[in-house]
Amino acid sequence: MMIPDKTQLGVARGMALALVTAVVLFVVAALYLPRLRTFGSDVADRIQLAGWAIVSPALVLLICIARLAKHRFFTPEDINGSALTTGSERARLLQSLLQNTLEQMCLAIPVYVATSIIAPGNLLPLVPAAAAMFFVGRLSFFAGYAKGAPSRAFGFALTFYPTGLLLGLLLVLGVQRALS
Repeated sequence: MMIPDKTQLGVARGMALALVTAVVLFVVAALYLPRLRTFGSDVADRIQLAGWAIVSPALVLLICIARLAKHRFFTPEDINGSALTTGSERARLLQSLLQNTLEQMCLAIPVYVATSIIAPGNLLPLVPAAAAMFFVGRLSFFAGYAKGAPSRAFGFALTFYPTGLLLGLLLVLGVQRALS
């Protein structure tokens, strides 16, 4: 068995902290968000919840696209786009952030929508909590990206784990439904 190096240990710490954060925030959301806002159980309320939840990933994607576009506009070596040039180091970094965000978004949006539709009413607060963690996780990922894997691990995992936990919840609900 291989002994993890310093980088791997840093990544593992960031991921573990993000998982604990996600679980704690989900518990807090389930217990306290219903006191601040009523989560309706009719179809229109659930669709509206899903709609608001996907605004967070869309906003982060908009930020990514705008950052890369601004960089390309003001950088002569990158203005023609990545298909026509090799791109500067900064353009490649911004493109990586955009690509990773798009990948996370492609997973998050259907999970947020499915959870909004399928989950019982008491679990609906998890959807806005996941959307908020997506936003904060992406900002943390952006801030730490250039500093290496341990610095971006928390942000990556805070984006990923809430979506994964919601998907796991949906699978459990599906099995329960199939067995009942």
